[in-house]
Amino acid sequence: MIIETFILSPFQQNTRIVACAETKIAICIDPGERSAEMFDFIADNNLHLQAIALTHAHLDHIGGVTAVYQIFPDADIILHSDDEDLYYDLPQQPLFMGLSPHQLKPLGLDYETPPPITRKWTDGEVYKVGNLSFKILHCPGHTPGHIILAEETKRKMFVGDCLFDNSIGRTDLPGGNYDQLINSIRTRILPLGDDFTVYTGHGGDTNIGRERLSNPFLLGM
Repeated sequence: MIIETFILSPFQQNTRIVACAETKIAICIDPGERSAEMFDFIADNNLHLQAIALTHAHLDHIGGVTAVYQIFPDADIILHSDDEDLYYDLPQQPLFMGLSPHQLKPLGLDYETPPPITRKWTDGEVYKVGNLSFKILHCPGHTPGHIILAEETKRKMFVGDCLFDNSIGRTDLPGGNYDQLINSIRTRILPLGDDFTVYTGHGGDTNIGRERLSNPFLLGM
């Protein structure tokens, strides 16, 4: 299993290329912005990009979709339907954070409407990437359509902004719900097992066992 992380955008977001080492089939999880380094990595490793796999549709996780799709137009763009409106509202998302329209271009946040979604996640589906099998779990709370991708054989999960090292995702943006997020973590993420490595949308990697013991939001779960 190949996992390469690129820290992108002013939000220091973790964009990842995840690939099957045997077949070289790959996905790009949450492209935050255009990255020549990431494109070079795909080419240098002879990877075939099967899809742009989105955990959710906040601007720091989808800001690079257009750039990736321009280079790899045969790749699927996959998102849960409950985040579809948020995805197509990308040009307006910076305004939700209190920015004024004249501030967007200097900050690099003047987005165009992203290309159409070509496939939608279904809760519980198994998504194949070469010889890898990712279980897709709907985990709302940070956004209504947030999902995680869990590779149970490799014991690795990609959780977007649901869970962080010693923290959880914010729920104060439109569509966020704290109780819903806590329930998603408690009923969908933690039961996968303490030995799962957790690849987060921001910051360092962690694991379920560590978060169960030390994360102040999860104590007692």
